Amino acid sequence: MTDLLEVRGLCKRYGDFALQDVSFSLPAGYVMGFVGANGAGKTTVIKAILSLIQREAGEIRLFGLENTRNVESVHQQIGAVLDSNYFLGSWRMADVEKATAPFYQSWDSAQFHALLLRFDIDPKKRVKELSHGMKMKLSLAVALSHDARLLILDEPTGGLDSASRQEVCEILREFALDERRSVLFSTHIVTDLEKIADYITFLRAGKILFTETKEALLERYVRVKGAGALDASQRGLLFGLHESAAGCTGLAQAAALQRLPADVLTEPATLEEIVVCLEKGGVPDA
Repeated sequence: MTDLLEVRGLCKRYGDFALQDVSFSLPAGYVMGFVGANGAGKTTVIKAILSLIQREAGEIRLFGLENTRNVESVHQQIGAVLDSNYFLGSWRMADVEKATAPFYQSWDSAQFHALLLRFDIDPKKRVKELSHGMKMKLSLAVALSHDARLLILDEPTGGLDSASRQEVCEILREFALDERRSVLFSTHIVTDLEKIADYITFLRAGKILFTETKEALLERYVRVKGAGALDASQRGLLFGLHESAAGCTGLAQAAALQRLPADVLTEPATLEEIVVCLEKGGVPDA
């Protein structure tokens, strides 16, 4: 299995915040969801991958090449959609293409205009006339128009309505069907990841909590419901715990179920439930 992206021991400090020994890898042919609360460091990691900031320690390899020593080569193969728009407001779509195409040896004008049509972006409009969501679609159209092997996306579905988000997710799924290509998808909309992600990498307070397949993560945690009271040790097995007169609900590791009361009911947990609880600091005992 070939890794398109390898991050090893990445460290970077900003004041009181620090990325600490961040390590993960993304094989070819997969979509990785990159999740964590605001301020966890996701954008800092992405900027380090793209050589937009200088790391203090660690190694980043793209397509087998060290990223900072091979910037031009690796950037030819990356499509990036960041959380801010970098096109001039006065540009029309022809101006966007004119300014962007010279940077990419494999720029495909027909693909760019087909994506404008698919995204319902009027070529005659100026960038400043587009909504936030349409600007994000424009950035995605550019990222998909030069035969990139790796898409790196920072909140690409933010500001999009549900139909547009579904459309973007479908395009990302189609992109990753090519086993030469992969997607690193940073987002707070975890329901989008539930549809298309193969791997989940979770960052909390500058540290990687885990990186694993979505299926393994969904198998590890379950939602539990119980009518009886829990003692202190059993409460420690649940996170996102809610107790009321009707009973208790929460998430637990599947391996811990035998230590809970026999009358508890279990249901599959959603990826969103797991991520939200982990963002709040929950790490239940097994």
